[in-house]
Amino acid sequence: MGTIYAIANQKGGVGKTTTAVNVAACIAEAGYETLLVDIDPQANATVGLGLPKDSEPNVYSVLVGEVRAEEALLPTAIERLRVLPSHPDLAGANMELPRRTGSENLLRDALAPLKERFAFIILDCPPSLGPLTVNALVAADRVIVPVQTEYFALEGLAGLLDTLALVQRELNPRLTVAGMLLTMHDGRTRLARDVEREVRQHFPKLVFDTVIPRNVRIGEAPSYGVPVIHHDPLCQGADAYFELAKEVAARG
Repeated sequence: MGTIYAIANQKGGVGKTTTAVNVAACIAEAGYETLLVDIDPQANATVGLGLPKDSEPNVYSVLVGEVRAEEALLPTAIERLRVLPSHPDLAGANMELPRRTGSENLLRDALAPLKERFAFIILDCPPSLGPLTVNALVAADRVIVPVQTEYFALEGLAGLLDTLALVQRELNPRLTVAGMLLTMHDGRTRLARDVEREVRQHFPKLVFDTVIPRNVRIGEAPSYGVPVIHHDPLCQGADAYFELAKEVAARG
């Protein structure tokens, strides 16, 4: 039975999509059958793996019941990694889903048949706590929270943890926080070091050992439609995501 990880944080620009793409790619490279589900209407994870953002069918088609999830999966250039792509039409789901009874369970129900096929399913969430992210949290077993090591890093984290606790209590009792991931870290600056220290002090048991550095190669990779481990497998960013994937895989 596979494990579903949601990559979530209501703040934008903290590295959710970058983390989803690269963790999925690293886990697949390690030999695990892996599925990346892009539930952000911006479709950046889809494009980041070299696929068109207007792919048909897609996750929107699945959520509205037009096709089954297994019928919408696309292969990637990475062996053992498949994608359930997003589409700009998914933006309308934020209005449509709340009108449907049991709408918070749509993604969970759609992915249930795939848990036997994939060892890891990674959900790339939009930068909000709206219906799409709630669907992801209901479907997920665990959550990874990317946290940028800059001034506003702690802002909103308490609210996010409260939301996770609410989802766990009301909708998904098996949901746990796998960990907080420090991203875009520039160890040369005092600010980044101070933020890392504060986050680790506030959440000593939740922060991953691995820290994702601020790295040009990570930023370049999406423009080539590949994860950083294929763009430059020897760079610091690739090394960091390989180490993170080991931590994630070790936690099951």
